[in-house]
Parts: sequence; C-alpha cells; structure tokens
Amino acid sequence: MSASDAPDRTRPPPTPPASGRGAVSAALATAAARFAFSPTARLDAELLMAHALGTTRSAILIDPDRYAVPETFAALVDRRAGHEPIAYITGTRGFWSIDLAVGPGALVPRADSETLLVAAQAHFGNRAPTTILDLGTGPGTLLLAALAEWRARGLGIDQSAAALGYARANAVALGMADRAHFIRGDWAGALDARFDLVLANPPYIATDDALPAEVRDHEPHAALYAGDDGLADYRLLARQLPLLIAPGGAAIVEIGATQGSAVAALFAAQGLSTALHHDLGGNPRAITAT
Repeated sequence: MSASDAPDRTRPPPTPPASGRGAVSAALATAAARFAFSPTARLDAELLMAHALGTTRSAILIDPDRYAVPETFAALVDRRAGHEPIAYITGTRGFWSIDLAVGPGALVPRADSETLLVAAQAHFGNRAPTTILDLGTGPGTLLLAALAEWRARGLGIDQSAAALGYARANAVALGMADRAHFIRGDWAGALDARFDLVLANPPYIATDDALPAEVRDHEPHAALYAGDDGLADYRLLARQLPLLIAPGGAAIVEIGATQGSAVAALFAAQGLSTALHHDLGGNPRAITAT
C-alpha cells in the first residue's frame, strides 16, 4: 500500500447518522457474548474494534457513537471466536513500556513476565546492567524491555527462526538494532561469555497438562512444553547459568506457579543462591539466581 493509499488517521472518522448511533456499543456486546470462553471477553472485543477502526480503545470508550462499525470487524470477531489469540489478530502486544509485533511462531508476551523486570530492578537498584542475555527470547520480549529500561547492550537467543524474525523487526522498530543482537541457538550451549543480567522464560508446561485452546492450538509448542514434569529446560539452565553470570550480576528465570521449590533446588545444586518473586496476582513467578 502506497502512502497515498494509507488511511488518514489525523482526521476524525465521520460521525454515523442518527440511525446508526449505538451500533458500535451493540457490536461490542454481541462480540463479547461470542467470546464467553475468554476471561477478558469485553476487552477482547474492544481491542478488535479499535484495531478495525485504526484508533485507540480509550477513544472508543469515551465516545462510541463517534464511530460506525467497520466492515472488517466481523472477520476479526470470527477469528477470535475460533480462539485465535488477540495478539495474533492485531499483530501487536504491549509489554512493560514497549509494543511488540507478534504473530504465529512467536510466544505471546504475558504481563506476568514483567515480574522478571521488577526483580531485575530490585537486584540492581541504582546500578545498571551493561550486558544482558535473554535465553528463549521469542519476539525479543524480555531483552527489548530491559534495553528500554537500561542503556545496555544485549543478546537474544532462540531456536525458532520465526520468533527471531519478529525479534529483529521489533529491535528495528524500537530503535534498538544497534544494541540488540539475535542469534539462533539452543539455550547458551555455544556461548563463552558472562553477562550482568541473564533473563529466561523457558517452557515449563508438563506434556500432559491441559492448556486453553488459544494457547494449545496456536502458540508454538516448543515454547510451552518441557517434558513430563515441565522441568526439562530448567535442568539444562541450571548447568549453564553459573558460567553465564558476571560478578555482581544475576539470572532471573520465569517459573510456573507450582515450580518454585523444584527449580530453586536445581539451581542450588549448581552452587547458586536463589530468591523467589511473586507476580501481581500473588503467584510465584520468577527466581533470581546469583
């Protein structure tokens, strides 16, 4: 699409005729009813409407009668009704202080993962890490959020070429291409370097555990499942982390809500000291290893 064909988002959309007033609110209610499987059904509908209109969710909430329902909305609703993740439909997900492009082949960033960045802030205090490693970077989620927080340089590693494509594009879009480097690999097996901050969100779902359809049927299984007990990748990381953490640095690793004791024991067996961090819901969510 050429620049002349692009929608002019600087002009307000035309106000629908009186006969069409309330149509957006009604369409949102109908869509939310179809999304009964989602704990955020109404929010899902609002995000899709904002995406279809090329505006913000807050603008719609302030004055829904300012807008007419776009023809593209119905198709978006159908996709979500098929349990496709909202982030895949809109192509973006906000995380920490940044927006990330995401899509099939890349794990959708979760707000719970922001716990790792909060833990990193607590560890470094007034200091700042200058080198950052993100193992299993996906679309660059943790690395790029950390680089937005600190003027550092970082390396992201993932085995998925599709995820790395998103990561590199996100680094460019965020103006971080000169500070963020991405390589394809299996954890840190080929690395011979130490980093101030090591971040990781490994797979931690046991093979037989049930997942919502939107996760199970759409997101990459390699980023989700980790053997019969969900701990397979932690066993690998436990052996690698002592060789990756620089003096005064830390590794901060996401965990499943029931895995704190098991992961801490694996890390302790490798001589690491650990601390547990909880997410905003009060669930165990991350372990700091030093």
